[in-house]
Amino acid sequence: MKLLNQFSQLIGKSIAWMIILMVLFSVVNVLASWMFNTSWIWLRESVTWMHGANFLLAAAYTLNEQGHVRVDIFFAKMTRKKQALVDFMGTLLLLLPTSLFIVWSSWPAFMLSWRVSEVSSEAGGLPAVYILKSFLIIMPVLLIIEAINQLSRAGFILFSTHPQENS
Repeated sequence: MKLLNQFSQLIGKSIAWMIILMVLFSVVNVLASWMFNTSWIWLRESVTWMHGANFLLAAAYTLNEQGHVRVDIFFAKMTRKKQALVDFMGTLLLLLPTSLFIVWSSWPAFMLSWRVSEVSSEAGGLPAVYILKSFLIIMPVLLIIEAINQLSRAGFILFSTHPQENS
């Protein structure tokens, strides 16, 4: 469980640095447009790619940090063991099937993009769009890894015999 937490932390904190680069690229693009009446498609596409990568790759980290939106009306009033049961069942019945579905439904587009070495449709755009489409597979795989972490964490609480774990 500790190794899975460290892996999630590494991915999340690494991706967070991309936001700084994304802001820098956006500022450069705006300044170039304003000051020199020019814009670079590759720079705009880079921002879009980084935004997509940030969103897709940080999902598992956000889950690890309990940062996703949760309806706390009932959950906050539950005992720790009942909260663990909700987390366990939610992960088992919602997160895992959804992640597997995303892999299954994204696989054809991912494979086609790699097979044809897909590039940007814009002149001057970024090559290797297939790398961007890889995030459609990487994201649910990271979520599945985090789901294993969540299941083990909740399972430890659920099946623990220590009284302090039950409250």
